[in-house]
Amino acid sequence: MSEVGAAALDLELLRSFQAAAQLGSLAAAAEQRHRTVSAISMQIKRLEAALNARLLERGPRGVIPTATGEALLQEARELLRMHDGIVARYAGQGLRGRLRFGLPEDYARALLGDVLPEFTSRHPDVLLEAVTATSGELGRQLGRSRLHLAVVLDRPVPLPGGETLWRTSPVWAGPRAAGLADRESLPLALHEVDCPYRALATEALERLGRSWHAVFTSTSIHAVERAVEMGLAISVLDRERLTPAMRELGSAEGLPALDRCEARLHFARHIEAESRPAVEALAAMLRERLQERGPWRGGVTV
Repeated sequence: MSEVGAAALDLELLRSFQAAAQLGSLAAAAEQRHRTVSAISMQIKRLEAALNARLLERGPRGVIPTATGEALLQEARELLRMHDGIVARYAGQGLRGRLRFGLPEDYARALLGDVLPEFTSRHPDVLLEAVTATSGELGRQLGRSRLHLAVVLDRPVPLPGGETLWRTSPVWAGPRAAGLADRESLPLALHEVDCPYRALATEALERLGRSWHAVFTSTSIHAVERAVEMGLAISVLDRERLTPAMRELGSAEGLPALDRCEARLHFARHIEAESRPAVEALAAMLRERLQERGPWRGGVTV
């Protein structure tokens, strides 16, 4: 029992497991943890042996957690957050200041489940406020310095500068059962103005000369997705957001190809001196976790 307890609380093993489970790849975990792939694989095998449970399923496209692995991942996140918070508080290494971070709602769930909780655990004295909005609104808030840092898509109005984190994968999403694409006027579920995917959809249809009308408009990505699932409309979503009640549509249904867009990291023009170190620390973490691969576990958008 003592060996199992000690191994289960080995934070280095848990960190490597967490990285592999979240990124969906041993190679990506090795890069993040600054170790070799074989070292990461050995650490996970040691953790599996200590817990007498299989934690990851290996496949040609990477790794995914088993049911036991999913449960452990949640507990590991909490344990590591507590540990890092204690170290930051008592070792006097934590950053301070206020940090307002903006992100599109489409990516909030992925970032809130990984990057932001880890950041707050490492830097518990930073007053972090996360704000979701359309990319257009986030750009305006950055321009007024109401945000310190934001992830903004480069449509419909690209902001100057910024660092590319990943390229998105927009697709036409329709209900699995209903056939809506053959209607004379295409029924769409859309966000309001300033939404990059609204612009992608309408621009593509207008280039084709295809009639469309907005049957459902909402600021909520979840409401738009529900409208698609219930057979009310077609929309443009990131491919990773398709649910079992949806199917990807395309040229076979007479729909035009969609342009790609980029998710970029932007800083405010004016950042208070006391907040600058915290802003830089969050930016570094976002680059480390999101550059090229995006926020989806195991997904690589190219």
